[in-house]
Amino acid sequence: MTRNTSARRRRRAAPSRFERAGRRAAALQRPRVVLALVLVLGLVSVMLLDGYLRAEVLGDHRVRTDAAYDKVPQRILDGGPILTSANGSMRTQSVPKKTIVLTFDDGPDATYTEKVLKILADNDVDGTFFLVGSMIARHPGIVKDMVAQGNEVGLHTFTHVDLSYQSDARVKRELTQTQLALAGAAGITTKLVRAPYSSEASAIDNYSWPVYKRLGAMGYTSVFVDTDSDDWKKPGVSKIVQWATPKKNKGASVLFHDAGGNRDQTLKALPKYIKKMKAKGYTFTTVSGALAKSAAQGGSAQNGSAQNGSAQGSGAQSGGTQDSGAQAGGAQRSGQAPGGAAAPQGTPPSSGTNAPGGSAQNVDQAAHSKATGTTLYEGKALIAAVAIAEWTVPTLAVFLAVVGVAVMARFAMMLVLARRHYRQRNKRRFSWGPPVTRPVSVIVPAYNEKECIANTLNSLAQSTHPIEIIVVDDGSTDGTKEIAESLGLPNVRVIRQENAGKPAALNNGVRHASYDIVVMMDGDTVFEPDTVRQLVQPFAASEIGAVAGNAKVGNRNTVIGAWQHIEYVMGFNLDRRMYDLLRCMPTIPGAIGAFRRQAVLEVGGMSEDTLAEDTDITVAMHRAGWRVVYQEHARAWTEAPASLKQLWSQRYRWSYGTMQALWKHRKSLVDKGPSGRFGRVGMPLVVLFQIVTPVFAPLIDLFTVYSMIFVDFKASLLAWLAVLAVQLVCAAYAFRLDGEKYRYLWMLPLQQIAYRQMMYLVLIHSSITALTGGRLRWQKLKRTGEVGTPTGVGR
Repeated sequence: MTRNTSARRRRRAAPSRFERAGRRAAALQRPRVVLALVLVLGLVSVMLLDGYLRAEVLGDHRVRTDAAYDKVPQRILDGGPILTSANGSMRTQSVPKKTIVLTFDDGPDATYTEKVLKILADNDVDGTFFLVGSMIARHPGIVKDMVAQGNEVGLHTFTHVDLSYQSDARVKRELTQTQLALAGAAGITTKLVRAPYSSEASAIDNYSWPVYKRLGAMGYTSVFVDTDSDDWKKPGVSKIVQWATPKKNKGASVLFHDAGGNRDQTLKALPKYIKKMKAKGYTFTTVSGALAKSAAQGGSAQNGSAQNGSAQGSGAQSGGTQDSGAQAGGAQRSGQAPGGAAAPQGTPPSSGTNAPGGSAQNVDQAAHSKATGTTLYEGKALIAAVAIAEWTVPTLAVFLAVVGVAVMARFAMMLVLARRHYRQRNKRRFSWGPPVTRPVSVIVPAYNEKECIANTLNSLAQSTHPIEIIVVDDGSTDGTKEIAESLGLPNVRVIRQENAGKPAALNNGVRHASYDIVVMMDGDTVFEPDTVRQLVQPFAASEIGAVAGNAKVGNRNTVIGAWQHIEYVMGFNLDRRMYDLLRCMPTIPGAIGAFRRQAVLEVGGMSEDTLAEDTDITVAMHRAGWRVVYQEHARAWTEAPASLKQLWSQRYRWSYGTMQALWKHRKSLVDKGPSGRFGRVGMPLVVLFQIVTPVFAPLIDLFTVYSMIFVDFKASLLAWLAVLAVQLVCAAYAFRLDGEKYRYLWMLPLQQIAYRQMMYLVLIHSSITALTGGRLRWQKLKRTGEVGTPTGVGR
């Protein structure tokens, strides 16, 4: 007794063949789910990086003005434009007499920087460019050429923020990221920095002074201006030249802009300015060149020595912190965005004699050091990441704009064609031909449908059209066959077969059918008394091979049921009407469809090649030259999945099966004549609007959420509400055509937010499964039998 019990327990513990297959299938799905999540996470990361580059993410557009400066040493305020730190002491350095340090802010720019470089090369002049890190990452080739040409570069932060508002950690991050971008672009780092919204040393205030001391402690040399061309104001070429000219032959750090707006006047003024200053005996050099020249002369003016006097740059008022070129939004556009790698240090390497393109004698680039080790590789990774983001996000934006236009066009087309279809089919004089009154066969495939089979058969027994009912029990183990036989209904035959799947059950029923028209339905579906009669009337036309009925959700009084109810009404009333008029109906629903028996046999019956046998046979009938139509008045009530898990399982199988069917019939694209109409019209529409558009639709929602958070909440919300309004109009019209009550439409916004996202994920999951060659098997949904006779179904 004990041995027998133990043996039975061991036998029960051993998994069956189906259980093992199910476990293998589940194991295969996990990597695909992970892959889908990785793709979504990657896209979000790319979007955030692109937003950081454009100062949409973590952007700070505050600019401090009119701050006090009483805590700033007077010798600093009166000193020169070059601020350094030695042994903890801050000191200034002036530009030697009749020397111009030509500086450019806010670049590089794809339009203007290269033109500026050409002007400098043509006039044998080197400049010092203070670069925004996000712009370096976007245009690394320009920076590489800039350095190779002999120009010097400095940092202008990564996102062009006012450093006086930032924490020490943010200041360090801004500089570190810019150094990484510079390392990735040109293979160097630099110790020069110019803070955004800075001007002359006299404009340092109580808020920015601690920042400059911090920069000095980190080993940076801060560079200000003596003379500001104010080219960002676009005052005219002559004014730019005049304002950039130092007074009384003094040396000067002169500011121009090579980015941040329209710089056409700068391009015209720059060569004239260079020629004018050379004619006056001035020489041009870089910041490092000026320091070397001053040291060689032995008379450098330090610690506030007033060789340079006052300057004419904007922000010269004491306490001012305007960044030349940034006022009124001028230079704010020049650089925006965070990049990537967190660098190990925020401090610059010691100025190097081994910078690329330089040597110990290359004093004009003495601030440069060769990037090595992790700094170099992290920099290259940052440049690569930015390149991906710069290509991906705009491309997706354009693609999604096209998708959005296509979706709106589809809505418009559905409304127009649905209205035409409704008016055409509901005319008093409309007729398919002589009334179809001959008996038909109704095939009910059933597998473990004990909760529903009685309701299904009782509804068929009330049919106003003569029918025979063939119940094909597909190896049920719950007594479905016995329940069907016990009802004692007339004209009901129950055929028992080994479990082989729904297609095999339907084919078995077709073989046993007595009549030339067969109606196929699910074992959980309930027909109205007039359903069969309405469904078979189109067969009065000899060219019609199949008819799709109007499936409706019976268990709609739950949130999930209401969502599916909206989807069913919109899908059948708009999509199917449109496809009917275009003569390219893609699917006859398994819940309610009628076929000519001859047509079914002609195309080889219900195929087991795909999980969507209803789509498969519909496309096959199109290709065989048969016409497929939609009969709106033939209604069937079906029990929709009642839980998210069951819904996911059903829709996963549907979407994957549809992909299988479309791939199987891909040659329909080249079919000729009437049989090729589905390939020419239906296939592109189904692929575009049932696969491609839904796959990419989450990106639209993702972009919308991103825009609401980082760009313009009000405008993004209004755009989303506008799209929702269009969908609401379409849904309301579909409900009107089908005689449904509008009360369920209040669920539409929530459906768009929650239910639609789930459907997107299902489709993405199915797409990955299809691309990776996965296989699915039939899943049995749990039924409750709550959809009773049609008269009991609430609307």
